Amino acid sequence: MSILAFGLNYRTAPVELRERIAFTDDALGSVLDALLKQVPSVSEVAVVSTCNRTEFYCVTSADTDAALSDWLAVHYPIERAELEGASYCYWDQEAARHMIRVASGLDSQVLGEPQIMGQVKTAFGVARAAGTLGSELDLLSRIVLQTAKAVRSETQIGRNPVSVAYAAVSLAKKIFSDLNSKKALLLGAGETISLVADHLTGQRIGQIAIANRTLTNAQNVAERFNADAMQLIDVADRLAEFDVVIASTGSNLPVLGKGTVENAIKQRRRKPIFMVDIAVPRDIEEGVGDLPDVYLYSIDDLTQIVEANREQRASEAKLAERFVVHGANQFWLEKQRKRGQALLKAFRAQADGIREQELTKALRQLDQGKDATEVLAQLSNNLSNKLIHAPTVALREASAENQNDMLAVLKRIYALEDFEVNEPAITDSNEAAQSATSERSSS
Repeated sequence: MSILAFGLNYRTAPVELRERIAFTDDALGSVLDALLKQVPSVSEVAVVSTCNRTEFYCVTSADTDAALSDWLAVHYPIERAELEGASYCYWDQEAARHMIRVASGLDSQVLGEPQIMGQVKTAFGVARAAGTLGSELDLLSRIVLQTAKAVRSETQIGRNPVSVAYAAVSLAKKIFSDLNSKKALLLGAGETISLVADHLTGQRIGQIAIANRTLTNAQNVAERFNADAMQLIDVADRLAEFDVVIASTGSNLPVLGKGTVENAIKQRRRKPIFMVDIAVPRDIEEGVGDLPDVYLYSIDDLTQIVEANREQRASEAKLAERFVVHGANQFWLEKQRKRGQALLKAFRAQADGIREQELTKALRQLDQGKDATEVLAQLSNNLSNKLIHAPTVALREASAENQNDMLAVLKRIYALEDFEVNEPAITDSNEAAQSATSERSSS
């Protein structure tokens, strides 16, 4: 049985194509069950589906990538020709290597992003609950997640922020080492502000307020983060309450002026305010940065931080690749050992069968009153003959066919260290005949 990784991602397919075969966690169970029933060559399957990728990890007895393309084209709004140009597949050890890179964030759009490891873990959990995760994928899942954890803990690939939103929050944490007691005011209600609110919540900020020109939009974002909502016109009266201000409104003119901030600083009795202006055009007047006790950063400041962090992550990714190679090799080694264990189990079962058969025969003879010494001698003789029958045949055939590799293996298995494996002096039948004729002539 082979391991197949088949899918498409942000590199190979546009979002319009990816979203047509994106599955929610709730739908995955039925998808896994249907695939297992309708693609006979697949015996185990797990699916990782995120905004950036949908990948099928299968245990299969055949070249299943074509069958998967056909199945997707039949059951989902996608043409097979589209998949041919946008999909990829990896087999066996390369499949393991690819999946480790995915779980480690090395194949992510944002290099080293941490969420993907949790998404991969969830995907395996869903497959296990659906009954589509067998021994092969279970082994793969354990080694993939174990290696991904090693990458996260042993390298710096995920330590420094590479998104503007996260960089803003990281800077706030440097200014205020303890964010639990601080209040943050976010100006705007778009995607960037939502990301900032998400990161602040992750850092356990004490309180968040969302201010926007349209109160309804502010309330929609605020509900998701248990935050307060207000209109931008109310900011001047309440600015002194906040320790952190992050702005991204999309306004053509500044929404926060120098005078407003100056009044807030006076009310705060010179307690510092940390401000980040992510917007272009800027939301906070440039002169605000000249005020004492105000730490103002612009989008350019954050971009420099992000680029430096991206370079650092790229450097760490080279180190992480060593873990990937080790993990893929470990998976393949464990897979081969597992196959050997199955063979060993069959070998032991065969020997136990012979033993039981001969023991039953010996006990029957003892019950019939036969001499115990003769019965035991026959038992030991029968056991010896039957246990060595198969290797004896193999030895004879290997010798007759000059299979020195086979002879060497049998020698190693049965610890025949004193036996030398030599090639016969004459191997060609014509040469043997000529030699015999020569001997007769000379005599």
